[in-house]
Amino acid sequence: MTETIDFDAQARLVARLAEHTTEEQLDAPTPCEKYAVRQVLGHLVGLTAAFRDAARKDLGPSTNTAPGETVPDVEPGWRGTLEGNLAALTEAWRAPDAWEGDTQAGGIALPAPIAGRIALNELVLHGWDLARATGQEYAPDRASLEVSYAMLAPSSEGEGNEPLFGPPVPVPDDAPLLDRVVGLSGRRPGWTPAGA
Repeated sequence: MTETIDFDAQARLVARLAEHTTEEQLDAPTPCEKYAVRQVLGHLVGLTAAFRDAARKDLGPSTNTAPGETVPDVEPGWRGTLEGNLAALTEAWRAPDAWEGDTQAGGIALPAPIAGRIALNELVLHGWDLARATGQEYAPDRASLEVSYAMLAPSSEGEGNEPLFGPPVPVPDDAPLLDRVVGLSGRRPGWTPAGA
């Protein structure tokens, strides 16, 4: 029996962050060096659609396009689109069969349980990117953080393991779980726009 994940808390958090992002902040830098706020938001719009469809096994353009093929950006009505995608993503992964068999995301075929965990991890990390870039509070629920940590930690340990995002940033073992997740993703937990 595959352990399922509830996306609701993290999806709501990301929706709130997007709702409170102003138009003036769209060109601000983010912890993702090549992306401004607008590109992180555009990426979130795209990935929430892709992983919604991955859960439904509705494979096509949204699931077979590699993430780096184009530079994402926001389009008119992006707030409503993102909010709708987040709600649909949450609902899609509530279906028991979403976690069964194989699916596709980013042009890669993979087991559905792995796709679900990648989707949640993307929301956790890009939620942090958005919060840091726009100066908003960010406190993901512990269950979501534990999923991200469990996914990122193995890739940072041992020779020959390729980190999923970038070389991990050293973070003390007793640091908050969010800081350890951020460090494992190759981001600096203390990042601020002023230090970008």
